[in-house]
Amino acid sequence: MPIHVRPLRSAGLALALGAGLSSASCRTAAAQAPVTAYDTLATSLVTQVRLRYATILPRGYPGGGSWPLVLFLHGAGERGDDIAKVRLQGLPKLDTAGRLPYILVAPQIPEGEVWSASALGALLHHLEAAYRVDRSREYLTGLSMGAFGAWDLAMAMPDRFAAVVAISGGANPVEVCRLRQVPIWIVHGRDDDVIPVSWSETLARRLRRCGANVRVTIYPGVGHDAWTRTYADPEFTRWLLTQRRADRH
Repeated sequence: MPIHVRPLRSAGLALALGAGLSSASCRTAAAQAPVTAYDTLATSLVTQVRLRYATILPRGYPGGGSWPLVLFLHGAGERGDDIAKVRLQGLPKLDTAGRLPYILVAPQIPEGEVWSASALGALLHHLEAAYRVDRSREYLTGLSMGAFGAWDLAMAMPDRFAAVVAISGGANPVEVCRLRQVPIWIVHGRDDDVIPVSWSETLARRLRRCGANVRVTIYPGVGHDAWTRTYADPEFTRWLLTQRRADRH
């Protein structure tokens, strides 16, 4: 018996099946396609700030006028809940009788925490209301972990401080040019085996490229503790107090 082949019908069936499969595949792909949504969150956050701090007032305070303020940020070893620990290193260790010619404030953060720019900003606002502060001469300094905090706070508030001294620390250099209008003194020990001196050198190079007023001191043969020598040098106080912000009163 002869066999009749009908290629047109077969081709039509193949096309129909192909079209059906293609349509089903498209529906499946559409169902699995990721959905991209764009939206905006608008809300208010209320943060409770609790920050211990020590204040050392200069001799003659309050007197008849306003006084410079130095905010000192300690390193990792002085964290905790014993405020007396802030006197173990740095400026508070040197000035135990108010001999320095400025209001010295040394906050303390709890063990395991790092410096918060928002909390420190709240503290500064409180200090301006509580003491006779010369707003054109507010200074910031920190050592080791405190230097990291000082960099972060200064970059968060580039219009706040008359000068910054960062010792044995570092920072993310991406936004450091926000400080091009702020006199900065960077100090580090060449033999620091905790925080590499290259971190400070990188920040200094970037600041110079953006035209900042930056002073750099690298002590040869000195390790991580570059602060004892710096704070004890009369040049530290002299340089610091000659800086002033004309735009803050």
